[in-house]
Amino acid sequence: MVATPPSLLGESPAFLAALAHVSRVAPLERPVLVIGERGTGKELIAARLHYLSQRWDRPFVKVNCAALPESLLDSELFGHEAGAFTGATRRQIGRIEQADGGTLFLDEIATASPAVQEKLLRAVEYGEIERVGGRTATVDVRVVGATNADLPALAAAGRFRADLLDRLAFDVVTLPPLRARPDDIPPLAEHFALGMVRELRRPLFPGFTEDALDRLCGHDWPGNVRELRNAVERSVAAADPDEPLDHIVLDPFESPWRPATSPIARPEPARQEAPGLPAAPPAPPPALPPAPVPTLDGGILDQVRAFEASILRDSLERHRFNQRQTAEALGLGYHQLRGMLKKHGLIPPAHLRP
Repeated sequence: MVATPPSLLGESPAFLAALAHVSRVAPLERPVLVIGERGTGKELIAARLHYLSQRWDRPFVKVNCAALPESLLDSELFGHEAGAFTGATRRQIGRIEQADGGTLFLDEIATASPAVQEKLLRAVEYGEIERVGGRTATVDVRVVGATNADLPALAAAGRFRADLLDRLAFDVVTLPPLRARPDDIPPLAEHFALGMVRELRRPLFPGFTEDALDRLCGHDWPGNVRELRNAVERSVAAADPDEPLDHIVLDPFESPWRPATSPIARPEPARQEAPGLPAAPPAPPPALPPAPVPTLDGGILDQVRAFEASILRDSLERHRFNQRQTAEALGLGYHQLRGMLKKHGLIPPAHLRP
């Protein structure tokens, strides 16, 4: 059976640029670092680097450095001799030796201890490892490391070996977060929805409503593609299989006793009238709600939100509230713009919509 690179879905320029970078560096017999936020697909990219290389038919071995304490990580990576410590009744071949001739993927490499980093440096530079207990072995392994940490900053602070970083960073592939590739959100959501429908043995997926797509495209997705997949799958599982999916469950902890933490999923509180007083006549709605004025007061996130709302408002008015023209002018997809307008309460009144 011929191994093939894992399929990755996306057509945005930022994502295609990252894939092109992977294709260029994959054939080189050098270490690579894959940098990206959680949920951006670093392990899939590492697998793609392996299967597009000359080592495609050799082992691809994965180790999560954050999942093991230092002593166990040392033994897991480098192996140990019989009697090296209590309970070591026989020799164990480490993950690096298991990857001999192939690729070793070290996820969360920034969490490796200084002692493990020192041994990794020797393995990367000289192809030599030392099993716990003293036996030295020679290996031919390509190392691909991954992290969401700022390794140069850690090295400058003395928390990551600068010489190891020099060896690992022969080339660095940086993955864009999902918010930087908004046009990929609808096809990714459709892909995950169809997968969940097949898992549930339903005959078809009736699609998303426009409001549901707005919520998906307007969300910031701090957990990136992994968070998107979870949100879509749980929403499909909870939805009426015969109706288009309208409600996106962004916060699985939301309940009547605990409101949603997502500003998109949280409904506006109902306005309460004072008891015994007649209800005030509704004021005529303005063309748009007043945009917050960016100031130097408050936290940086508040300033960013105010600035973003100001840009949206100005562009809407400049294009006479034509949302498609506004989206094009701002370099956004239509559904992404709709989601951002809802996020900031800037959906124009019906009489002003083109």
